[in-house]
Amino acid sequence: MEFLREIAGALGADAAGAFRIQYAVVDGKGGYFQNVRRLAEFSRERVVLRGREGGVCVEGHDLSIGKYYAGDIVIAGDIVRVERLKREDAGVRQRI
Repeated sequence: MEFLREIAGALGADAAGAFRIQYAVVDGKGGYFQNVRRLAEFSRERVVLRGREGGVCVEGHDLSIGKYYAGDIVIAGDIVRVERLKREDAGVRQRI
């Protein structure tokens, strides 16, 4: 991981950005998420994913996990909102 930080620094990029959860949502009907370290919360209306640097909260209807392997996760269902979360501070979730 230090190697990736060095590369990001050499390119002038934000090193933390290389470790954030990256995602793509397709027409609100599902999404693909990368750099996931932990599935922190799951229900049919809400999924919270944690990464090395922060996380994301996915909200919608009839959400389900399609695939979860090697840090990648597919969430199916009607996604209405994806909110980026900061790193947990003393167990309290903070929004950006």
